[in-house]
Amino acid sequence: MAQFDVDAMEIVWVTYKEMEEVDHLAHERTKAQFDVDAMKIIWAGSRHAFELSDRISRLVASDPAFRKDNRTMLGRKELFKNTLRKTAHVWKQIIELHLSEEEASRLRFYVDEPAFTDLHWGMFIPAIKGQGTDDQQKKWLPLAYKMQIIGCYAQTELGHGSNVQGLETTATFDPETDEFIIHSPTLTSSKWWPGGLGKISTHAVVYARLITDGRDHGVHGFIVQLRSLDDHSSLPGITVGDIGMKFGNGAYNTMDNGVLRFDHVRIPRDQMLMRVSQVTREGKYRQSDVPRQLVYGTMVYVRQTIVSDASCALSRAVCIATRYSAVRRQFGSQNGGQETQVIDYKTQQSRLFPLLASAYAFRFVGEWLKWLYTDVTQRLQANDFSTLPEAHACTAGLKSLTTTATADGIEECRKLCGGHGYLCSSGLPELFAVYVPACTYEGDNVVLLLQVARFLMKTVSQLGSAKQPVGTTAYMGRVEHLLKCRCDVQKAEDWLQPSVVMEAFEARAARMSVACAQNLSKFASPEEGFAELSADLVEAAVAHCQLIVVSK
Repeated sequence: MAQFDVDAMEIVWVTYKEMEEVDHLAHERTKAQFDVDAMKIIWAGSRHAFELSDRISRLVASDPAFRKDNRTMLGRKELFKNTLRKTAHVWKQIIELHLSEEEASRLRFYVDEPAFTDLHWGMFIPAIKGQGTDDQQKKWLPLAYKMQIIGCYAQTELGHGSNVQGLETTATFDPETDEFIIHSPTLTSSKWWPGGLGKISTHAVVYARLITDGRDHGVHGFIVQLRSLDDHSSLPGITVGDIGMKFGNGAYNTMDNGVLRFDHVRIPRDQMLMRVSQVTREGKYRQSDVPRQLVYGTMVYVRQTIVSDASCALSRAVCIATRYSAVRRQFGSQNGGQETQVIDYKTQQSRLFPLLASAYAFRFVGEWLKWLYTDVTQRLQANDFSTLPEAHACTAGLKSLTTTATADGIEECRKLCGGHGYLCSSGLPELFAVYVPACTYEGDNVVLLLQVARFLMKTVSQLGSAKQPVGTTAYMGRVEHLLKCRCDVQKAEDWLQPSVVMEAFEARAARMSVACAQNLSKFASPEEGFAELSADLVEAAVAHCQLIVVSK
C-alpha cells in the first residue's frame, strides 16, 4: 500500500520531466562565432578520423554492455569482474565486426575503463616490436595480436621507478643449460605496479640486470612466462598477485596492478630481447649492428601518446565544467528575474577559459609530436641520431608539462562546478583519480624536467661554437637579442599578434636558461651545481616547454 500522495508525486514527476526536456545549452550554442562542424574536423585531425570516432563512439554508447553509470558504487571484486566482462565483449566485437587495428583502438578508448589490455597493447607489444629481433617478432607478435597470450610490462620495482639503472632483478646466464636465471634477490627488487600483472597476464617483458661471467651488463628486457596457459596457475618460482585498492572510486581500481617476485626462474636464452644486444651460446655479450639508440624510439612513441591523452582528459573536464557553468545560475536576479549564468562571471571565465585553450593547445602539440616520432624513427633507421637528444627532451618535457597541467586542470574544473563537482555523478572525481597517475608513470614529472634542463644547459654551453641550435632550441641562436630586447606591447590588443607572444616566451625561456648556466659555472663541479640549483633548473625547463606549446 502506497505511503505517499500518488497525485502529488505525479505532479512532481511531470514537472521534473518538463525541466529535463529543456535544452539549457541551446541558447549558448547559437552564439558560436565559428563553424562548429569545421572545428570538429580540426579537433579530430581529419574527416576520416572524425567519422571513424563518431561511428565507434555511437557503437559504444548504444551497447548496454559498456554502461558505466554504477562504476563508482561497485566494490573492488565487482569492479574487476565488470572489467573482465567488458574487455571480453570488446574482443568479441572486434572479431565479429572485423574491426581494423585503428577501429579497435578507438573502441578500447571509448569504453573508457582502465583494463589489463592497456599494457598489453600499449607497452608489451611495442616493446617486442622495438627491441625484439625479426625472429622474436615472428614468434611472439602473432600470439599477442590474437590475444593467445596476454602481456604486461614489468619494469618498475618496489625500490626503483624513475632510476631504471638502479633496478635489482637479475638475469644470470647459465652456459651449461643455455638459460637465463631470473631472480629477485631482495624485497625491494619485487616488480611493483605493472598493470595487468596482478590477475591476468600470462607473460611479461621483464627488465633485469644482465649478468654473464660475473659481469653486470646493465638492464635488459626478457620475455618471461608467468602463468600456465592450461589452468592459469602461476608457474614454479613465481610469486604474483594484486597490490590492492588505489586512490578514488572506480578509477584505476578496475586495473589489476600487481607485484611479482622470481625465485631462480629459468627461461631459454632466446627470450632475451636481442635486437640491440645479444648473449651467444657460449655466454659472450655483444652489441649488434643495430644502434642502441633505436630503443628510444619506443619511449618517444609512448610519451607522445601520453601528451595526446592529456588533451583528451582535459577536454572532458573542461566540457563538463563549461556546460555546468552555462546551466548553473547564482545571484544577480533583479525584480524576480533569472539569476546570472555562472559562466558570465569574470572570475569563472578567468579560471575556465585558459583550461579550454590549453586543451586545444595540447591537442595540436600532440599532433606535432606524432610527426616528430615519425621523423625520428626514420632518421634512426638511417643511422642518423642527430635529432634524438632534442626529441628525448621534447617528449620528456611535454609529457611532464601536459600531465601536470591536466591533473591540476581537472581538479580546477571540479571546483568550478561547486559542490556538484564533488559528486561522483559529475564524472570529475573519477576522471581525476584515473588521470593523476600520469604525473608519475613513464617518468616522474620533476625528474623529467631535470633531464630537459640538462639538455638546455648543454645547448647554452655550445652557443658561439660551430654547432648551431636547431629545432625547438633554434631561438637560442638569437640569445644576444633576446637578452636585451624589450616588449613593444602598448595595449591589450597587441597580445593578439602571435609574433609578440612568441618573442615574449622566447625571451623568458632564453633568459632563464642563460641565468642557470651562469650560476652553474660558479660551482666546483656540475653535479654539485645541479643539486643546488635544481629548483631553478626545473623552472627553466618549464619555460622552454611552454614555449614549445605556444610555438606549435
